[in-house]
Amino acid sequence: MYPSRNFPPRRQNRRENVNESIRVREVRAVFPDGTAEVMPTAQALRKAQEMGLDLVLVSPTAVPPVAKAVDYGHYQYEQKKKQHEAKKKQHVVQVKELKFRPNTDDHDYEFKKNHAIRFLKEGNRVKAVVQFRGREIAHTDLGRKLLTRFAEDLVAFGSVEGTARLEGRNAHILISPTKSVKTS
Repeated sequence: MYPSRNFPPRRQNRRENVNESIRVREVRAVFPDGTAEVMPTAQALRKAQEMGLDLVLVSPTAVPPVAKAVDYGHYQYEQKKKQHEAKKKQHVVQVKELKFRPNTDDHDYEFKKNHAIRFLKEGNRVKAVVQFRGREIAHTDLGRKLLTRFAEDLVAFGSVEGTARLEGRNAHILISPTKSVKTS
């Protein structure tokens, strides 16, 4: 046989805050016909079962807690649907990175600036990075000038977080969108 392992015992998949699992003395019971009354939990449970429904605790922190007589399967479906809708509406802010070199040409600069404006309008943050290769590291002042020019050009669309920082062979600056710019 196999050696015994010390796994924790399996927890029973018990529905919390439904029917007999409700552990409060009395609840404000809300029924499908619109009536709401404060009654002992056992009595509210009996009344819900007579209607062929489950008693679900919808607001456990209220005084007294609020329980609703509903079909539990349908209630779960509605809750999942609400969560899915809420998740669909939220926007995850991403950091979009644009890379430059100290001697980036004007056309390339304008092209990348337009990308940054689009990213900021979408509500994302922009990280502009100037990479120094080889002997270019001796001219970090060119990279800093490029980043400050970039930040000044994007003032109308976003706010600069800090100043241009040099880390290793890269200099970077972070720009966050302003609230009024976001268009959804």
